[in-house]
Amino acid sequence: MSSIDDIMATIPISTLASRLGVDDATAESAVREALPALVGGMQANAEDPAGAASLAGAVGQHSPKLVDGGVDLADVDTADGEKIVGHVFGENQDAVAQTLGGNLGGNSDLIKQLLPILAPIVLSYLSKRMAGGGAGTGETGAGGGLNDLLGSVLGGLGGGQGQSQGGSILDVLGGLLGGGRR
Repeated sequence: MSSIDDIMATIPISTLASRLGVDDATAESAVREALPALVGGMQANAEDPAGAASLAGAVGQHSPKLVDGGVDLADVDTADGEKIVGHVFGENQDAVAQTLGGNLGGNSDLIKQLLPILAPIVLSYLSKRMAGGGAGTGETGAGGGLNDLLGSVLGGLGGGQGQSQGGSILDVLGGLLGGGRR
C-alpha cells in the first residue's frame, strides 16, 4: 500500500462526498487526483531551502492526532487549509485546480473545495510520519528529511503497476508545482 493509499484510508469518503455534494465515486476520484498534486507541490517547494523551512514549520504545527484512527472532517480547519494551498501552489492555484478538474470532467470547483480540506490532513499525516521515525526531524530545516519523506509518500507514483495515474498527474502539472516557493 502506498502512502497516498494510507492517507486515503484515513479520509471518510462518504462524509466527504456529502460535504462536497457529490457521490462517493466522484469524491474518491477527486481525492485520488488532488492528493498526489498536493504532496508533489509540497515536495517541489521543499527543494528550495526557504520553502523547506516553511513546510517543516507547518508540519510541526499540525498534530498527528487528526489522522489517528481516521479523520473527523469536523476537526479539519479549512481556513488553515486555504493558507496551506496558497503557500503550496502560489499564483498557480487556479491553474492546478483547472488541470486536476479537467481529469474529472472539468470540475475544477470540486478541486478548489477539496484542496483546503486535504491540506491539513496531509500535514498531519506528515507530522505522524516524522514523529514515527519516517524521517529525522533534525534534517527538516535543510529539507533533507522532509524532502525524503515527501518523496517516499509519492514513491509509488512515478510508474510501475497500477501507479501510472499519480505519475501522470504530476507529469501534467509539471511546471505548476512549486509555484508557492517563489
